[in-house]
Amino acid sequence: MSEGQNIEIAHKLAERESGGKEKRPWEQTLEIGEVILLAVVAIATAWSGYQAARWDGHQALLYGEASKTRFEADSASTRGGQVLLGDSSNFQAWLQAYSEGNGKLATLFERRFTPEYEIAFRAWLATKPFTSSTAPAGPGYMPQYHNPLFEKADHLNERASVLFEQGTIDRETADKYVRDTVVFASVLFLIGIGQRFKVRGARIAANTAATCLLVFTLTTLVALPRI
Repeated sequence: MSEGQNIEIAHKLAERESGGKEKRPWEQTLEIGEVILLAVVAIATAWSGYQAARWDGHQALLYGEASKTRFEADSASTRGGQVLLGDSSNFQAWLQAYSEGNGKLATLFERRFTPEYEIAFRAWLATKPFTSSTAPAGPGYMPQYHNPLFEKADHLNERASVLFEQGTIDRETADKYVRDTVVFASVLFLIGIGQRFKVRGARIAANTAATCLLVFTLTTLVALPRI
């Protein structure tokens, strides 16, 4: 066998080992595009997952703050009820002392009223409760009565509701980031499937679908709030 034939056989064997032929220009162009898409998807997926984790953490923090604030509101409301109960007990004792004509004892019970209850008590006396049928049943029913602890409880409950609502919004934002992460995985799937196609039209179609889906998801990703 001549040297020229040996060279020709060796060349053919080398072509078979390397795939039989060089990649065509359109394949090279597509591969470059696929690499770019994969790089963008990888970065976007990492960012989306990071944001989802951050928003999850923020949501948990707000829920914790809401629960803590709600407990504080319950505590303030309980203490406010105890204060009101004490004032009401003193008022009942005052009524008994007053009805018995024991002014000294009645004055003693008046001194035990809290400042807020005493204001309401004076306003209640001004309504002539012992002669007027329209007078309120007691100082606690007067508009002048204000219990700071009840007001604090109302304020804390409102704040707890705001915190809980904000936490729910953060949870929804985290879910949107998770949704985008899943869509990015779909883009990777389309690119991977496209790389298996040897027909140019099918491969271009797969990459076009992946690109469109990627652009749409990136648009929604950019529109989401960030922390």
